[in-house]
Amino acid sequence: MQFGNIIDRTPSYSLKWERYKGRDILPMWIADTEFRCAEPILDAIKERTEHGLMGYTLPNDHVTANQAVVDWLARQYDWSISADWIVWTPGVVPAFNVACKAFCQPGDKVLIQTPNYPPLIAAPKLHDLVKVDIGTVEVDGRWTIDLDELEKQAADPACKLFIICNPMNPVGTVLTSGELQRIADICLSNNVMLCSDEIHCDIILDENTKHIPAGKLAGFKGQAITLMAASKTFNVAGLGTSFAIIEDSATRQKFNVAGKGMVPWVTVLGLAATEAAFTLCDDWHQELLTYLRGNRDYLAAEIASIDGLKLLTPQATFLAWIDASGLGVDNPQKYFEDKGIGPSPGIDFGDKNFVRINFGCPRSQLEQAMVLLKA
Repeated sequence: MQFGNIIDRTPSYSLKWERYKGRDILPMWIADTEFRCAEPILDAIKERTEHGLMGYTLPNDHVTANQAVVDWLARQYDWSISADWIVWTPGVVPAFNVACKAFCQPGDKVLIQTPNYPPLIAAPKLHDLVKVDIGTVEVDGRWTIDLDELEKQAADPACKLFIICNPMNPVGTVLTSGELQRIADICLSNNVMLCSDEIHCDIILDENTKHIPAGKLAGFKGQAITLMAASKTFNVAGLGTSFAIIEDSATRQKFNVAGKGMVPWVTVLGLAATEAAFTLCDDWHQELLTYLRGNRDYLAAEIASIDGLKLLTPQATFLAWIDASGLGVDNPQKYFEDKGIGPSPGIDFGDKNFVRINFGCPRSQLEQAMVLLKA
């Protein structure tokens, strides 16, 4: 029942709701959910604030938060890591930008899996690097990375880094062990560092699918940076807390040096929230997955009934990448907004014929959106 409650976010200056402020448009764009945080997370934040002091806290010294990450990865992914491998970052976006700075020189090439979300697409240019798109292809009713194109482009000695999302945002695919192993083989044989943004890894909706962290792959150690966070799953993105898992000490050192003087420590409240999320919220997490599966299946059925729209059912995330090319309109984003729905514009992800809808919301809001779309 808690996931069905509608909470007024307008007093909180929510970015999601500010975009359409004063307009009769239902925001369904940026990737945060409409769900209240699990009570143990809110309790942990209250307890931390009631202590009364918010001074400097070095994340590496926060033993219980680091242990919570270690234990979570062991339970969820059978991945045994050392706390020494953890590098706390104030979001995955700063983290993959640090990777660009750490492992590339101006003029080098960065391979980017596309479509992808805007900050990731923008990262290479910010560091005077050349972006090389590695497209996504449909295979057996599922989106996946064009691995043949990856192999071709990675052979260029100027390519130093490959940044991916897994699960893939916006298409919602979870890469298989075979796909990941081929990516590893290509990167290793061409001396290309892999940076894997896995921020949605705890939102696996396909019950026959397992997430495999990039850093867990045997033999990948020195050339894999795995980015994770509690933020998307537990709706605490506003606390600015995430982490990189980097096993190889030399790689970790390069990454840390590249961020010095620019990347701040994560917040004390973010550490408290992450610890609580990974230690006290298993039941809430399972209820979330059940609710999102229902939303996904409802949305997939509704989209299938609308002429001109197509959706390949996502295996993960709370995001739907909807092909609107069949509508025969020049601007699908405007088409949806004119109907009263505010998705993310596909052009920002690399394809103007698509829109991305966030279904991490109460079912009633999703139903409202479908009524508007069919009107």
